Amino acid sequence: MKPFHKFPPRLKEQIRYILTDIDDTLTNNGRLPAAVFAAMERLKIAGIRIIPITGRPAGWCDHIARMWPIDGLVGENGAFYFSYDERQKKMLRRYWKSEKERKNDRKKLDKIKLEILAGVPGCGVASDQAYREADLAIDYCEDVPPLLMKEVDEIVACFKAAGAQAKISSIHVNGWFGDYDKLSMTRLLFTEVFNVTLDQVKEQAIFTGDSPNDAPMFAYFPHSVGVANIRQFIDRIACEPVWVTQKNGGEGFAEMVDVLLPRVRSRH
Repeated sequence: MKPFHKFPPRLKEQIRYILTDIDDTLTNNGRLPAAVFAAMERLKIAGIRIIPITGRPAGWCDHIARMWPIDGLVGENGAFYFSYDERQKKMLRRYWKSEKERKNDRKKLDKIKLEILAGVPGCGVASDQAYREADLAIDYCEDVPPLLMKEVDEIVACFKAAGAQAKISSIHVNGWFGDYDKLSMTRLLFTEVFNVTLDQVKEQAIFTGDSPNDAPMFAYFPHSVGVANIRQFIDRIACEPVWVTQKNGGEGFAEMVDVLLPRVRSRH
């Protein structure tokens, strides 16, 4: 991984989209620093579109789409995208699966949940589970004492034994039924909301992330960036980002924006 402060000026000029994970990429210890929100505002003013790509639930994503200075987001690891039209005061919600399919999946996920809780002591259902529409999130360190990675692997194995997909984030193991991921839903968002294919503009985009479930995005985007805390997962991630920041989490994201959009220093 190359230090992001060496990102070439010729590449800075072509960036039009910032795609980013949220937890431990925009946040520090579960909080969104003021510097991150200010950095997103600066990107917005500069005409750069911001699209969070997260494992967080539909309920949170509805709020984020309305309240943050963003242009849409992908949630629950690719189960949907939301985009809020400020002019029409209307939310566009696009799901990978139908409501009926999601209800059927929920019954299977509820069964897996009981098996995981019984089989892996110390884990818990994520505190945001009530706001989810398509997946099951098992907490291994957010609101429970941190588990060993071998125990996290046991959670993954439970999902996979039941035929579900499972991805490890920096705080949860997310499991779902379906052949989608963050990248596949991002492709739909770009086609249906921005009227371009992702392949056409990927050289104009940066993706930032911090954990193994970001690997498909790191692999796809030529200008992928890991915040410094990505290093804790280096031996467990299928594809490393090309670039890395010096700082962790939200401070790393703000650092990246400062490199892209250098601040003009006052002479006073």
